[in-house]
Amino acid sequence: MLIFINYCNILNGVEKKSDKPMSSILIALALSSKNPVDVTIPCDKCIVTTFAGSGRFGNKDATGIVASFNSPEGISLDSSENIFVGDFYNHKIRKITSAGDVTTFAGSGTPGSSDGVGTAASFNSIDSVVVDNFGNVYATDFNNNKIRKINSSGIVSTFAGTGNVGSKDGIASTASFNGPIGLAVDSYGDVYVSDYSNHKIRKITSLGVVTTVAGSGILGSNDGIGTAASFNYPHGLAIDNSGNVIVADEYNHKIRKITPSGVVTTLAGSGKSGSNDTTGTGASFYFPAAVAVDNAGNVYVGDSFNYKIRKITSLGFVTTIAGSGQWGDIDGAGISARFSFPNGIAADKYGNIFVADTANCKIRKIIQ
Repeated sequence: MLIFINYCNILNGVEKKSDKPMSSILIALALSSKNPVDVTIPCDKCIVTTFAGSGRFGNKDATGIVASFNSPEGISLDSSENIFVGDFYNHKIRKITSAGDVTTFAGSGTPGSSDGVGTAASFNSIDSVVVDNFGNVYATDFNNNKIRKINSSGIVSTFAGTGNVGSKDGIASTASFNGPIGLAVDSYGDVYVSDYSNHKIRKITSLGVVTTVAGSGILGSNDGIGTAASFNYPHGLAIDNSGNVIVADEYNHKIRKITPSGVVTTLAGSGKSGSNDTTGTGASFYFPAAVAVDNAGNVYVGDSFNYKIRKITSLGFVTTIAGSGQWGDIDGAGISARFSFPNGIAADKYGNIFVADTANCKIRKIIQ
């Protein structure tokens, strides 16, 4: 059984229908359970701060903690260190400058599916956002089952998807998705999509052709080649310097890797929910929702239901760099800090990590 929740409104004591699925059993666990034994190796130098967001759900453009969001999800940086945020329940894409100034980049704030310029366009629950080398911003328009594109002039168009639920490959305008949620873009301008409820990873070429890169379409946890592999609600995506696609395989509690030739393997995670720090498949996660890769090849994970930020080194060792494991809203050093469903993550060129702290309605910054 799937029910719908709004993360921000849980913490703020307000009930509101959500468009993002989560099992009622999982919600109960998230709100009441104690995490399993953890062998965390602390990051002594990691400092967590609040970069933007008041901590209350809202829709205010302003600077830093005066601004407000409503369940920020995906997060991405451009070459000028501007941050773009998928502001899920505000149905907007927000932009944050390096100085912390928050503005609305696109979206009227009213659910819809209209193309147009900037705030004249409309979306219906934006999750992930990503920026290509030319300054184009792509967004997963979750409830519209579309991938939208905003060019450098602010013009919003539909990049792929008919809007109808489906799983059809082909020309972008005739292709279909079922709850597209995660995004990544490679150096060629090809866009990769986590097609959440289809349990697939899709690819949209720069010429507008949609194909299935990996995933049988039947939920599972099999490694393999292309469509012989299986996923269980894949969420966040990232691409490393070798062109591998890193996948937060949310309901499998795993981080998966897809090589450029389509070979799917498990990078880390036992497949059982937990919070153990160790190597590769000996480690455990609890509904990992987001991944990012830095220039050194380290993978960062928004470990959503553990309320932690995890790091997987290039050698496969998993550590916790921030988050106590208890939900909350505390800035501080490493594991003394607290998060509440960190569902978006991005790494800048200086080694700083930015987190869309969804239930806290904040954007957090981790200085390493």
